[in-house]
Amino acid sequence: MVFSSLLFIFVFLPAILCVYYLSPRFLKNFILVIGSLVFYAWGEPVYIVLMIFISVFDYLNGLIINKYQEKKIICRAVLTGSLVINLAVLGFFKYYGFLINNINSLFNLQLVVTDLPLPIGISFYTFQSISYVVDVYLGKVKAQKNIIHYATFVTMFPQLIAGPIIKYIDIAKQIENRKETIALFGEGAMLFIIGLSKKVLLANNIGIVWQNVKLAPMGEISVLSAWIGIIAFAFQIYFDFSGYSDMARGLAKMFGFDIMQNFNYPYISKSITEFWRRWHISLGSWFREYLYFPLGGNRAGRLKQYRNLFIVWFLTGFWHGASWNFVIWGLYFGLFVTMEKIFLLKWFEEKPVFIRHMYTLIVILVGWVFFEFENMLQGLSFIKIMFGFGANAFIDQTALYYLYTNALLLAALVVCSTPLTNNIVQKYQEKTKNAVAYPIPVIYTLLLFFCTAYLVNLSYNPFLYFRF
Repeated sequence: MVFSSLLFIFVFLPAILCVYYLSPRFLKNFILVIGSLVFYAWGEPVYIVLMIFISVFDYLNGLIINKYQEKKIICRAVLTGSLVINLAVLGFFKYYGFLINNINSLFNLQLVVTDLPLPIGISFYTFQSISYVVDVYLGKVKAQKNIIHYATFVTMFPQLIAGPIIKYIDIAKQIENRKETIALFGEGAMLFIIGLSKKVLLANNIGIVWQNVKLAPMGEISVLSAWIGIIAFAFQIYFDFSGYSDMARGLAKMFGFDIMQNFNYPYISKSITEFWRRWHISLGSWFREYLYFPLGGNRAGRLKQYRNLFIVWFLTGFWHGASWNFVIWGLYFGLFVTMEKIFLLKWFEEKPVFIRHMYTLIVILVGWVFFEFENMLQGLSFIKIMFGFGANAFIDQTALYYLYTNALLLAALVVCSTPLTNNIVQKYQEKTKNAVAYPIPVIYTLLLFFCTAYLVNLSYNPFLYFRF
């Protein structure tokens, strides 16, 4: 079941909201856990056992660490066991096939690879569970003794499938003591509709352009078509993933939770460092807190800092998928982040904002080629076309057709990638806070209507990050 489906919007969501709000306070977390398990089991009936195992396993680990907190040897052993099991489970389901295929290639073997479907959301809920045990070990948070409360943290369906990756310490108080209000519910409903509109009206439609370009023979793609295509993908993945994150935050607010923002207009960035502070914020925060700082961060000299950055960016790429193109994608951005720390940021300080912004966008777009093409030779061929290396035409009728038929869509994508629309709405709300602001609810109602109309004829179209 996906958020952008009629079944979820008009059946599952109203049903669980009704049961949740009609239940007494002491049952609300239990209702949310049961609803989340039903939501997950709808698409992954077998792997629900895996998620329950991870939840119970780390719940017990937290209790053991809390009980023997004075005995560091025991606590360290429990923490190590938690890390090993969690990473082993994640590694087996996500990287088993990748490892065997690479062993076969290196040693000319023919080991049989069993095709295992990837459990949806495993990369997200595994990281959440690990962060809980680490924080209990470090004394940042006390172990949760109520298993229903802990299960609420791990299984909460709004962010279960594709984040944001939340830390227990950030919502511990909300799990045990939160207050649902009409105002918060209204904020959540509006945020959900915004996210739904991003996914259904923007991401899905511009994604068609990218698919047409990607599937075309390399020899028939003009330079302009290549740029239009990768720009289309850049918009697709942003509005797809940020749309999911907005929907997740909106749903959380409906149940009284306030979870972190995961995107902050990343395409307005003026450096790659800034881009990664605005893109997938929860993942960057997780790697920084649970890997970069424990490795020493920038406290042990320049060379070790660069080593730490290399490790973090290697794993950031590998986290996204079991394929070498994701590793290269991660190291590619790690290289630019490192160069910016060494000299690029200082060099760009004196340059006009336009130059810094164009540099950032070009680096990002080339990075998306590495991300999207699993076959690296195809990816490199596509980059060659983008920069005019080869016999491909600079411009053709197909490229002009893409521009002509998608002009309004592209304009909307550009505007919605900036804070402009949000600022306009906020200023309008401030001016009309003492009066009835009819246009605002009307606009959201129309957006929901158009999304619903679009979904009626839409086949199954999951979010891109479901595969990670």
